[in-house]
Amino acid sequence: MTRLRLVLGGLVITLLAILPILAQQGAKNGEWRAYGGDEGSTRYSPLAEITRDNIKDMRVAWVWKSDSLTPNPQGTSETTPIMVNGRVYFSMDQKRFIVAADAATGETIWTYRPDEGARFDGAPRKIHRGVSYWTDGRGDERIIFATPGFNLIALNAKTGAPVPGFGTNGIVDMMKDLDIDFKGDPNGKIGNSSPVVISNDVIVVGPAHLRPTRTNVKGDVLAYDVKTGKKKWIFHTIPRKGEPGYETWLNGSAEYTGSVGVWGPFSADPELGNVYLNTEAPTNDLYGGARPGANLYSDSLICLDIQTGKMKWYFQMIHHDIWDYDSPPHPILLDATIDGRRRRIVVQLTKQAFAYVFDRVTGDPIWPIVERPVPQTDLKGEWSSPTQPFPTKPPAFDRQGITPDDLIDFTPALKAAALQALEGFKIGPIYTPAVQVTTGPNAVKGTIQVPGYGGGANWQSGAADPETGFVYVGSNTSPTGIGNTPNPNAGANPDTADYNQATAGIPQIQGLRLLKPPYGRITGYDMNQGTIAFQIPNGDTPPNIKAAFEAAGLKDIPPTGSGSQAHLLVTKNFLFATEGSGGQAILHAYDKKTGAPIWQGNMPSGPATGIPMGYSYQGKQYILHAARGPQGGGAQIVAWTTAPAPAGAGGGGRGGGRGGAAAPGAPAGGGRGGARGGGARGGAAEEPQ
Repeated sequence: MTRLRLVLGGLVITLLAILPILAQQGAKNGEWRAYGGDEGSTRYSPLAEITRDNIKDMRVAWVWKSDSLTPNPQGTSETTPIMVNGRVYFSMDQKRFIVAADAATGETIWTYRPDEGARFDGAPRKIHRGVSYWTDGRGDERIIFATPGFNLIALNAKTGAPVPGFGTNGIVDMMKDLDIDFKGDPNGKIGNSSPVVISNDVIVVGPAHLRPTRTNVKGDVLAYDVKTGKKKWIFHTIPRKGEPGYETWLNGSAEYTGSVGVWGPFSADPELGNVYLNTEAPTNDLYGGARPGANLYSDSLICLDIQTGKMKWYFQMIHHDIWDYDSPPHPILLDATIDGRRRRIVVQLTKQAFAYVFDRVTGDPIWPIVERPVPQTDLKGEWSSPTQPFPTKPPAFDRQGITPDDLIDFTPALKAAALQALEGFKIGPIYTPAVQVTTGPNAVKGTIQVPGYGGGANWQSGAADPETGFVYVGSNTSPTGIGNTPNPNAGANPDTADYNQATAGIPQIQGLRLLKPPYGRITGYDMNQGTIAFQIPNGDTPPNIKAAFEAAGLKDIPPTGSGSQAHLLVTKNFLFATEGSGGQAILHAYDKKTGAPIWQGNMPSGPATGIPMGYSYQGKQYILHAARGPQGGGAQIVAWTTAPAPAGAGGGGRGGGRGGAAAPGAPAGGGRGGARGGGARGGAAEEPQ
């Protein structure tokens, strides 16, 4: 039960005849009004003020600092700001402070903090990635976001005050709108970690969960009227009895299984009136014996009518997930010319390093996707699908599965040590299941899973150039050791699973990683052809890896890249990339067609932890991203530009100090001084998940 097309052929032909094929053009009018730049999440800005001639002048324009938000500021944030009408808006801190700041200086204009009490204290996945914007075009402008405790809040974009006519005093309690069949207190079982999607005057909210248990609240997706906060529809990601897909949960397991939320960002097509959901795995990431069957609509890309919530089509990318290969990367919507025909496509990047490509109107795969046999479980009580869907095009963007040929082989001695380190581990192709971990003689240590359950790709997703049909993705070549051990308390209560997760550490060889580099990479796809145009390491070799090479007597090793998902932004002239939270604190500019490096500059403090965005304001093009603060300090928002600094420029608002030019390999500067803005202080989110 991989896919379903719920659109009649004649209707499809009619739609294709009526709807003009207009390319998704990314962010418009020099602004960045949505998390992904536009509703289709291209992360593309057509601005061209930063050129090959002036990129050498790139400098830090201002730094917004969160140090004084709380007594113990959090050092990282996964937020991506939006920019509208000369203001940038973003969330900060796990308490979800909302901040409006001046787009030119970083000076704080207003802040807002929800007070959820016990709902916040018990909330899962308190990390957050940003806010959403809506306007009626006649002066009503709103910033809308969901909270850790699962409330929906609308603020006046000009003042930061809750909108009185939205819900109750600007707040909607979404717990009351769920179709809850969970036997227990739902507080602490469901929350939110990514921006809501707003399109066609509808707000769509994806829930987030923690999943290591047998049961949980189901990850229903909710939609609301953007003006009133009134609930419009609910979509059951786990079908209820009598609904299509319920039959894929054998032994009635849909009755008690939970999760299957949409915790990552997602996308919409305002012209088609569609929203595209990328769902996660069901409860208990690495063991599914309590939920036999394919488990629709987990690990799926689902197209819904945004006005009604009715499903138009879906594709399940993993049947019965027992690898934690959920799908947090946001779907990317663009148009491409394929076999001489202009096609509206949606690209779903995945943790398992596949790029699934569909016609976003019909759900038809652009290139064949075939069901292939995969290794089967030998864990007592487990159920595994005999096949999984494999795209035939484009090629995978990172390593999949593991064989002895994938191990480091810089010297015969290192290769022999790597082979010896595999003793006790199970290895195999992608979708090799977890094993039962044992101790003692002939101990079984676990299964080495490649890509690991952190991806491949993850919530950072990718970016696209709608003018060329290229799609870019950053990936992490980081294996995970997975396994299960019998739970001695199995059956003690309905929430107790038969097995506990037992993840194993991946061995290193003389301080070196087990697998051959690169450890992180950036892949450029030509989606007109379904081919890889280029693949490059995610930056240079990190200092700690260089030191390990030197200690092992290894020289002239090509760049390994950082073992982290790159964060990407596409503009008219460049592919911009940061190395991600696990990489070096460097902003890179690459050639969009070849991946050739053009420029790099050092960040003022720690590495980037949020996805970059871009806008133009007062004749200057800016690039912004969240970054880790200094040791003991809070997260920052860093703004870059090529425009000259004003004479005698000091600080802007909160932490708005200005830096100097950033030549390759040279410090980028960064703010120290600057008057503090008023209101509550800014904050930072927790480490990436």
